Amino acid sequence: MSGDVFAALYTSTAAAPFDDDALAELLAASREANRRSDITGMLLYRRGRFVQVLEGAEHEVRALLERIRADARHGDVRVLLDERIPTRQFADWSMGYQRTTGADEAPPAGFRDTFADLDEAADDSVVARAARELSMWFRVRSGQPPIAGGA
Repeated sequence: MSGDVFAALYTSTAAAPFDDDALAELLAASREANRRSDITGMLLYRRGRFVQVLEGAEHEVRALLERIRADARHGDVRVLLDERIPTRQFADWSMGYQRTTGADEAPPAGFRDTFADLDEAADDSVVARAARELSMWFRVRSGQPPIAGGA
């Protein structure tokens, strides 16, 4: 689907904390639904906050965002970036997931445990840079090679 990919990056707050079992259930259901809609992406969850990148046909991604907004498990859904991109960043899986450190442990170096700067960013380039950094971080942690030319 090169050349006709729409990507969106959003954050949300979990209505209730997710443990590893609840996250595993969410991921299994999301992977199946996203496979049917040809949506790819990645998800990070930490301390009650989700950050997710979704990629696919624009109408499919926007429809999924509306379902997420209506989902009682999510609150304060904020789309921080939505744009056309030349190629998928997460084409190899329908929903990438990297378990982070335990809630009582310090986050790894370079890890964001707050997204306030993105929520309040007036400059789209700040959000775009953060999305590229997030993509790179996820790929490095999962052993995926970086994409040439950036994230």
